[in-house]
Amino acid sequence: WAQVDLQGVRVERVRDFGAVYLGLALWRRLGLHKLLGELIESGREEVPWELTACIVTVARWCGQKSELEVAERWYADSALEDLLGVSFSQVNDARLYRGLDVLHGLKDPLCAHLQQRYESLFGVGFEFLLYDLTSTYFEGQALKNEKAARGYSRDQRPDCKQINIGLVVTSEGLPIGYETFAGNTADVTTVEEMVKLMEDKYGKPKRIWVLDRGMISEENVDFLLQRQALYIIGTPKSQLKEFQAQLLDPNDWSEVQPGVEVKWVAHPDGLGKEQYVLCRSRSRREKEGAMMELARARLRQRLDKIHADLQRRPKVSSKIERRLGLWLGRFPAAERLLEVTVERDDQGRACGLKILERTERVSWAQQAQGAYLLRTNCLDKDPAQLWRWYMQLTQAEETFRISKSDLNLRPVFHQKTHRVEAHILVCFLTLALWRTLEMWMQSKGLGDCARQLIKEVATIRSMDVIVPVKEKGSEQAREVRLRVVARPDRAVAELLFRLGLELPSGPKIVQNVVEKNGG
Repeated sequence: WAQVDLQGVRVERVRDFGAVYLGLALWRRLGLHKLLGELIESGREEVPWELTACIVTVARWCGQKSELEVAERWYADSALEDLLGVSFSQVNDARLYRGLDVLHGLKDPLCAHLQQRYESLFGVGFEFLLYDLTSTYFEGQALKNEKAARGYSRDQRPDCKQINIGLVVTSEGLPIGYETFAGNTADVTTVEEMVKLMEDKYGKPKRIWVLDRGMISEENVDFLLQRQALYIIGTPKSQLKEFQAQLLDPNDWSEVQPGVEVKWVAHPDGLGKEQYVLCRSRSRREKEGAMMELARARLRQRLDKIHADLQRRPKVSSKIERRLGLWLGRFPAAERLLEVTVERDDQGRACGLKILERTERVSWAQQAQGAYLLRTNCLDKDPAQLWRWYMQLTQAEETFRISKSDLNLRPVFHQKTHRVEAHILVCFLTLALWRTLEMWMQSKGLGDCARQLIKEVATIRSMDVIVPVKEKGSEQAREVRLRVVARPDRAVAELLFRLGLELPSGPKIVQNVVEKNGG
């Protein structure tokens, strides 16, 4: 026991503890620390490469955008120094970049390891795979990256070079593999490579592939059929026209959920190798109708303005045609519903516009709103089940949103090819942590909103409490530095208890020799 000078009690070295503690728990739950410890031979490095990989992954888990930011500020403000035993002086950008280089060559064993851990932790199977493609853009010219190119940008950044990423996930949303492609690669050209890659890794059983309509060509369908692979794919909107009679027929529809109906429809050429499922959604119809009306109104407003300008002051036809092409190109869906003709005066100048609605196209557009067509070679007789399988594609789409918004997959600041590949691998591992947390939460009855749980756990801090003490019989005072983790709120403590995570229970005496008199 000792006397404490209450006026001298203070708090120092406050650190973010909760999020890094949870990320580290997931890292170890997936066994990545053991795997990397076995794969990477130790050498003369001051910090083991397994710990360096852990630092860059947990930092990405906590939303950090670059290794430079981690080295300069974030690591000093986090509790990883205490949890890993790696001091801030040992963490610099050069070490983190070298850690990326080491991690880059371990993609295949990491993906294989994650598959095994998913099976052992959650009993996940791999007979049902979802494949989708996204892109992420570069900050800078990326002159040293052979895959950096301009292409269709899903980030609305056509001014920047990009790289495409094909991701394969299970029906639960767990990522099991990915490949990178040049930024100008068309979606349809990636399917064969990804299917072969998955078959090489996981064998060639009859698994079901779920693909979006942007992935499909007749060559890809023939490829899947030749490999005896099952598939469920969305079809282009234009193909829906072939089933207009069945769409308008009110019979044989089955409701799979409120507002969504499906039914079998016959193959157009009468062949039996494939089945078609016609689907229609009330909410989707309302959304598409509202979007179409908004596009039509905006395009018509621009056309009316051009018409009024030409009536006041006729102009050269070539300039008006370029101007028309600009606005019609901005609203392609609405443009198909209108017929626009340039009127000319006696001198050949454009003096107005003749705008007519294509009645038959408007009618069909209204009928097709909210409807879509699925194509499959599965023998399942229940169209509702096939629809549910196809809707699992939302798992892949949600995975991309998490990667870009929460894990900062975009933009890419690295310029060299191998560094960019390593950056994507770190994002892939971080995504595995995120999805593992969601599965963990579901098993404990905590829902599946990992974002909210991370936000609440992130409120936990660690700190040093400085206690000035004077022991009995001594006139000299000294300071005791106690490193403690703040007690979480009751709701957060309940979350940690349900997950089976225990915070450090007692203070750690860090310093016990500093005396007030400087002795």
